[in-house]
Amino acid sequence: MTAATDIEARTLRITREFGAAKERVYEAFTKPEQLVRWWGPEGMACPECEMDVREGGSWITTMVNDKGERFTVSGVYSRLSPPDELVFTWGWFQEDGTRGHETTVTVSLESTATGTRLTLVQTVFQDSDIRDNHEGGWTSSFNCLDAFLA
Repeated sequence: MTAATDIEARTLRITREFGAAKERVYEAFTKPEQLVRWWGPEGMACPECEMDVREGGSWITTMVNDKGERFTVSGVYSRLSPPDELVFTWGWFQEDGTRGHETTVTVSLESTATGTRLTLVQTVFQDSDIRDNHEGGWTSSFNCLDAFLA
């Protein structure tokens, strides 16, 4: 396996269509009062969210499942190009309070005849199994986003 093939195997790409204008989809990612209404996989709640939406600003969210288990993730915004793109880092908090492996998430939005095409690229995961777990999480989260935007 070449280095490029290895990186590609540890990169997540998801494309999803939403029936809302890209400005509305962008705001769903950047306005905390909107993000908490859809963020996280189906069946999760997002009771804690802090966002300093500016390049170099940080964000942190905690998601809680129906068993009361808490999952905290945070990062830093590295690029904001409203309403077309946002780029931020992503790292899960570990049990010892440190942040785990950090990836970079790029969310690109393109207007379509019926709404918005969102493309998410998250890279580089430690391995393809972790990438696959995130694919399931993002896919479920986007189901929640679709319901929120409806």
